[in-house]
Amino acid sequence: MRTIGLIGGLSWESTVIYYQIINQRVRERLGGSHSANSLIWSVDYTTVENLIFADRWDEVSTLLVDAGRKLEDLGADVLLICSNTFNRVADQVAQTSNVPVLHIVDAVGAGVRARGMRKVGLLGTRFTMEEPFYRDRLAAQGFEVVVPEREQRELIHRVIFDELVRGVLKESSRNAYAQIIADLANDGAEGVVLGCTEIELLIDEGCIGIPVFPSARLHAEAAADFALAPESAHRLMAAGSPSDWST
Repeated sequence: MRTIGLIGGLSWESTVIYYQIINQRVRERLGGSHSANSLIWSVDYTTVENLIFADRWDEVSTLLVDAGRKLEDLGADVLLICSNTFNRVADQVAQTSNVPVLHIVDAVGAGVRARGMRKVGLLGTRFTMEEPFYRDRLAAQGFEVVVPEREQRELIHRVIFDELVRGVLKESSRNAYAQIIADLANDGAEGVVLGCTEIELLIDEGCIGIPVFPSARLHAEAAADFALAPESAHRLMAAGSPSDWST
């Protein structure tokens, strides 16, 4: 089993989800009391939050590149940035790393492809919904991506930063998100990508009418599959062939 390196604290609320799902996946695959070989480097979220709101992404990149190097020095064989928004700098982390960096959008795309869908809605921070780094990478895999209206995007963004990253779960916010997802379905979305890892604390498939793609779960399961894959499959995974991650 290879060692998974998690760049976490983005926020720690969702890093907990990653740790739990990775270990569950390994136990499912190997049985008994098996768990994952893993390392977590957790950053102070307020520091990076202040940087992104000041549009100082170069400093975010430097901070996460440093976290990746530390994990690699400690023995990580693969790296994940445990966030959708902060995968905006995943390519920079990958460029300085000697081990693969699994991009969250590739894991999400594999999940969408497995369900045979062509058009999906996307919820996330304003950065994720409006900037091209996420939508374009998903669209490049052959999917049409739709996002909520501007006022709805602002509500989604506010709930993430004012509530979810602080562990606050409100029924009113759950209902608002469900209505936004219903509007996306009316616009033709066959499913919806929960493109912020914290949204999975609030929304699941049981409370809405269309399938959801929980990005943290898909990313974490891909990491566990990567860690357990034979060497022959590793070359495909490292080359960015997410459909082969479970082989």
